Amino acid sequence: MYQTALADKVAVVTGAGRGIGRAIAISLASQGVKVSLAARTRSELDDTATHIRSQGGQASVHQTDMSDEDSVSRLVIDTVDPWGRLDIVVNNAGIGIFQPLEQTTIEAWNQIQDVNARGTFLLCREAVAHLRRQQLSFIINIASVVAVKGYSNQAAYAASKHAMLGMSKSLAKEVQDDGIRVHVINPGGVATDMVRQARPDLNPDELIQPQDIADIVLFLVSRQGNAVIDEVNVRRAISPPWA
Repeated sequence: MYQTALADKVAVVTGAGRGIGRAIAISLASQGVKVSLAARTRSELDDTATHIRSQGGQASVHQTDMSDEDSVSRLVIDTVDPWGRLDIVVNNAGIGIFQPLEQTTIEAWNQIQDVNARGTFLLCREAVAHLRRQQLSFIINIASVVAVKGYSNQAAYAASKHAMLGMSKSLAKEVQDDGIRVHVINPGGVATDMVRQARPDLNPDELIQPQDIADIVLFLVSRQGNAVIDEVNVRRAISPPWA
């Protein structure tokens, strides 16, 4: 049915129930990728899966707590066992609590790190052995502009995204000889619930769309040649270039 370079590949996409993750999952499935959908909210995952299947794609649903080691391990096993392989991992799941540092509780700090940084670490760790079996495979970590910049009231969130970027740089070196390419995408303001919560001052008409990020993911995982893009910084068109 699908005549693309990605046909019959298998991907895990976290945070796949809405926003960026949903757009990525649908876009991958449109190219013939079998997509394992992971998130906390089952109803949102079911909705994404229904959309994919209605377009002739294949998707499985996995209600997952990215901060829990056993839950992440089950996600990988339940993906590989029925489909027999794993080619693409997209770490997109994330949460944000936005407040001044002095008002941030240790519970809030830990919650953000557990999902954003720990969850990414856990999925990468569990997936590498399976990704290594393919001639070429991909890890795409969706970080944020705050992985390289800082904004007021985002200290805990920025720390988690800095951690994701730093881990990705080290992991990329560790798995380079295994044919695993590790990419990081750092989006600016995207039209998601989280961005609307963090930056209510931004004009909705000027926000990046989730599909824009999905298109970048498709570009990265479709590259089979010798040119590799490690990190992609994505800004709103209204934002100053190279700021």
